[in-house]
Amino acid sequence: MAASGKSGLIVTAHPGDFVWRAGGAIALHASKGYRVKIVCLSYGERGESQFAWKKAGVRMEDVKAQRRDEAEKAAAILGAEIEFFDAGDYPLRTTPEMLDRTIDIYRELQPSFVLSHALEDPYNFDHPEAAHFAQEARIVAQAAGHKPDPSRAYSAPAMFLFEPHQPEQCNFKPNVILNIDAVWETKRKAFEVLAAQKHLWEYYTRVALNRGVQGGRNSGKPMTYGEAYQRLFPEALEVLA
Repeated sequence: MAASGKSGLIVTAHPGDFVWRAGGAIALHASKGYRVKIVCLSYGERGESQFAWKKAGVRMEDVKAQRRDEAEKAAAILGAEIEFFDAGDYPLRTTPEMLDRTIDIYRELQPSFVLSHALEDPYNFDHPEAAHFAQEARIVAQAAGHKPDPSRAYSAPAMFLFEPHQPEQCNFKPNVILNIDAVWETKRKAFEVLAAQKHLWEYYTRVALNRGVQGGRNSGKPMTYGEAYQRLFPEALEVLA
């Protein structure tokens, strides 16, 4: 366990997703001593690697190797560990064995929070598939009768959905904005590892700036760069403010 005694889990469909949508949260919590683990369900080799496929004679295994290398480098920059499942993408199809492994990760890691995709995305079915996978693993991990172990206590973590590429089309409600000013340069550095998706570098810089403006207006505190999240479950409080 990390120095803080806390941890976070990110379940992502493809390598780029955890960088564009949650790189700030990953770097921020890693800098605070959290152990952060990424479960990357695919290498994004078919549908998320546009520039890689522009080379003549490129092979599937070459694209997978490139994307794995990029994802490992990006995760290292952000301060996270990463585990790959190689489920394939477009379409993403997980297996019972992958689910079982992820349930074990929940129980071993005991994350304080989980980040995954929006539950709807008419442009990319891999994303809600990954979100439902992460959600199901969270639910089964709570079941006392699943691999019973009376010595192990387990409390289900808060779950946040990170911002999809076209939020208006995905019924995404950004009810949490995270200030990532302190780690923006780290996130941007991770962007630049993703050569297969360099067309998205400036797009997600603009997204971060827009969310920073909204975060500043809602908090009354200066904020330049932000990440938007939707909290999936209610937050239980003793007082409202």
